[in-house]
Amino acid sequence: MLFGRSRKTQRESDEVLTPSAEEIEVQDTEGRAESGPFDASEVEERESYLDLGAVLIAPRQGLELRLEVEESSQRVIAVTMDLGESSVQVQAFAAPRSEGLWPEIREQIAESVRSQGGQTEELEGTLGAELIASVPAETPDGSPGYRVARFVGVDGPRWFLRGVFSGPAAIQRDAASELEELFRSLVVVRGDSPMPPRELLPLTMPKAPQEDEAAEEPSGLQAPERGPEITEIG
Repeated sequence: MLFGRSRKTQRESDEVLTPSAEEIEVQDTEGRAESGPFDASEVEERESYLDLGAVLIAPRQGLELRLEVEESSQRVIAVTMDLGESSVQVQAFAAPRSEGLWPEIREQIAESVRSQGGQTEELEGTLGAELIASVPAETPDGSPGYRVARFVGVDGPRWFLRGVFSGPAAIQRDAASELEELFRSLVVVRGDSPMPPRELLPLTMPKAPQEDEAAEEPSGLQAPERGPEITEIG
């Protein structure tokens, strides 16, 4: 697993046309408690995970992580997992005990995308209801194109986890399968402190690797930066 700087430009594969419903194959969705993402109370041991505070990540060969930082507060606001040519940005938020946030947030994201001149399509995918968004963007050669992202959301016990897939994983189910598996393996640590709904759960820099892992893992992190986002949570 490697860490690196947040990329300042979108991948070339993001500048593609809006996918049709046929390109995102509809599949059945299993229950969250059985298939993930998981709550910290549902995991017996955490030693094998990379601890980023509110989110625990299971290491995987070839996985690269980018921590994205808010300039004004210097707090970590998101983690992006890169695997191959695709990536998924992850954020965890506090949520009410009695109801989920995803239906309302999904509609707010759609409104935000439309206000930017983009288009959205709601589909039922492997993680439940998801939103495919395309926003006008300039391609590397200067011609007009679209930046495509796939928004997914999972409501857990007093938390909400949002993922934004980009690259081939935004429109090709085969390309997304491994990243989706990684997303499902995430563990959310909500904590006991009272927090208003939609407040970002605190992410932290990971601890430095132990000496016996130094040969396999990088010895430190490069200075993280805030990466590009299509829209805020609402």
